[in-house]
Amino acid sequence: MAKGRRWESRGDSIVLMLLIVAAGSICTSATNFQPVSDAHRSAAVELFTPVDGSFASIEDTYEAVQIFKILGIEGKGDVRGIACSLVSEVLGTSSSPLKELFYAVKVSSLLKCDAKDSHFEVTASILKSIPSDAKSLNDLYYSIVGLALIKNQIPEADVLLDDVDGIFQAIKALSQSDGRWRYSSDNPVSSTYAAGMALEALAGVISLATNEIEQSKINAVKSDILKLFDSIEKYDDGTFYFDDKAGSVSPLATTSSVVRGLTAFASSASGPVNLPEDTILGLTKYFLSIGVPGDAKEFFNQVNSLSCLENSRVSVPLVLTLPTTVVSLSSKDKLKVKVTTALSSRSPPLKVKVVQAFISGSKDVSVIENQELVFDEEGSLHVLDLPASIDVGKYIFAFEIVFHNSKDGKIYATGGQTKVPVYVSGAIKIEKAEIFVLDSDIGSIGTRKQLNFETENDVSLAANHLQKLRLSFQLSTPQGNVFKPHQAILKLKHEKAEHIFVVGNSGKQFQVILDFLGLVEKFFYLSGRYDIQLTVGDAVMENSFYQVIGHVELDLPEAPEKAPRPPLQRRDPFSRYGAKAEISHIFRAPEKRPSENLSLAFLVLTLLPFLGFLVGLLKLGLNLKNFPVASVPAMFAILFHVGVGAILSLYALFWLKLDLFTTLKGLGLLGIFLMFVGHRILSHLASSSAKLKSA
Repeated sequence: MAKGRRWESRGDSIVLMLLIVAAGSICTSATNFQPVSDAHRSAAVELFTPVDGSFASIEDTYEAVQIFKILGIEGKGDVRGIACSLVSEVLGTSSSPLKELFYAVKVSSLLKCDAKDSHFEVTASILKSIPSDAKSLNDLYYSIVGLALIKNQIPEADVLLDDVDGIFQAIKALSQSDGRWRYSSDNPVSSTYAAGMALEALAGVISLATNEIEQSKINAVKSDILKLFDSIEKYDDGTFYFDDKAGSVSPLATTSSVVRGLTAFASSASGPVNLPEDTILGLTKYFLSIGVPGDAKEFFNQVNSLSCLENSRVSVPLVLTLPTTVVSLSSKDKLKVKVTTALSSRSPPLKVKVVQAFISGSKDVSVIENQELVFDEEGSLHVLDLPASIDVGKYIFAFEIVFHNSKDGKIYATGGQTKVPVYVSGAIKIEKAEIFVLDSDIGSIGTRKQLNFETENDVSLAANHLQKLRLSFQLSTPQGNVFKPHQAILKLKHEKAEHIFVVGNSGKQFQVILDFLGLVEKFFYLSGRYDIQLTVGDAVMENSFYQVIGHVELDLPEAPEKAPRPPLQRRDPFSRYGAKAEISHIFRAPEKRPSENLSLAFLVLTLLPFLGFLVGLLKLGLNLKNFPVASVPAMFAILFHVGVGAILSLYALFWLKLDLFTTLKGLGLLGIFLMFVGHRILSHLASSSAKLKSA
């Protein structure tokens, strides 16, 4: 891009461009499954590291230990010490539940904990006594699989089953005609999840048998497995999974249970379990399609199932992936392919060949056929130089894996051809871009402006309702072919409304003509400035852009009385947090004050009534002859006069500094006080006057 190019950050256009890219990303992720990577290891550390030095349960302990072992994670806290301490506690408690004993034995088999042999002997004795009287599949599963684990850890332990045929038949009796299993003979509901448990339990019975089990019974179970896989679900992208519709178990947990049972039974039974490669690879794709789970249980089911498939005797799935499905012609990128197991282990010696590559939607026209990729040992990648004739666009590449050693074809599952969408991107040529105003009546060009989308554009146009606005440009690929982008949109934005128009094309030529005479109602008869914005974008167009190319001043007729009104503009919810407009107050100018002499004269006039009051007291012969002599009446008389003086002082303070509310509060208190003492002194004077008259 040129340095002077102007990009806008308007929300609607950002969303538009994100949708273009997202559409390509979704299509790509649907078939380009990535194997387990370092992202899984980082997530495992967060999900399974013990909290406050302990795990929530022995089951959680087993899942953490198993995941750390599969992913090769070491040194994350004292997991071994915590786990083995919990194993000793569970095995050393005679009242531990069957499920806890089962998981304690599992943890010990992984970590080789230094538990006492007596603990294992007691546990083996408890587990061995259960199968003969078990009433449910859960009891059979926990006891038999637990005994098999003890046998692998302590070969000399007494764990072999006495009535192998009876126990085998007791488990087989719970199977159904469709390959599913029941949890007990009393429960008529069959379950796919239970089928996985039953297969794993039958594998344990085979390993704990003193004599070889009849081949007819083994074949009957294999037949049940094939019936079970007849009910497998599938998606269009080649993923296979099981859904236990009868229960509340998730498809991931159900599929994981079946995979554990299938691989365990295939490892113990004689002869192969013949399942199509597409099915094994489809199950692998299903687990990989989940990505990196954020839940510990889902994470365990995903990674543990992939480990079971990678170490099974059925078929080891190989995953063909592309580190990136976008190849740039401008950067002269090469197409890179990687083949690994689901857990990112190296594949056996092989070669990758492009059987066919064609533009999406045009399968009959191939751009590449039967071309072998070059193996890069340093990066363990198979590399292909794209031919010079290839152009930008979305392609479907069909890859095929060929083993150097034909024997590897019996061990590994490739699923035949693997089809992956590949986006070949490049810089699109934008030529003959111009915008101009046409006179509607004669079609002559009024104002023409050339546009260059590699730099900043700022055109200024003017038009009325009798004219037209035309925008045109040409798009072509690096090979000179016609290019039709996913989005080509013109927007005219007024301060009160905005209008969007799709730019049509005929071959390389793209153009849009706006006839303002027919658009006046759509424009709500709003005259004024309209900003012109153009968006052209596609997932394979490296120079996609959104640009304000200028403005047009429209002169439209006055709106009729019943013309439609423009809709209310959306308010930005974040605008409330922005800077506010400065508030300026204009106070009323103070009124002109009177002169100083006039003020003093008014003061004298206000004091004259007070002077008249004093003169009146003198004329009346003010004296203290009736002032009480007795101590109590004298005290009330003094307090009365003090109260009157206090009220006068309060008036003076109100004039000088106090506000009205404070003055009223003080006046109320003084009034109550003055009423009380005044009543007492007046009562005394009335009593004295009555005594004088009676005398």
